[in-house]
Amino acid sequence: MSVLALLLALPGIFGQMGGLPFLLLMFVAMYFLLIAPNQRKQKTWAAMLAKLKTGDKVTTNGGIRGTIVSVKDDLLVIKTQPDGVKLEFVKSAIAAVTTDDDSIKA
Repeated sequence: MSVLALLLALPGIFGQMGGLPFLLLMFVAMYFLLIAPNQRKQKTWAAMLAKLKTGDKVTTNGGIRGTIVSVKDDLLVIKTQPDGVKLEFVKSAIAAVTTDDDSIKA
């Protein structure tokens, strides 16, 4: 038998409340396991979008890679290689800012 089943079987631990403390414990655990990490991830993503500038190399959610040519309020113009095609995206379509390995080593 599991420890949890033994704790729930003991009548004196939860008293008249039944499983209410256990239910509250489950909600707290779900918050720390699911909601809080997603909030942290969304904050870092929003900070990354706020720091976008001309010349940054980015990857979109669709997998298109390019260099930012211009930044407007909510729009980015990205130049792709090898043909130099310019595409317009909303900022929320940016998945990541990518860097070259050469620029990291230098």
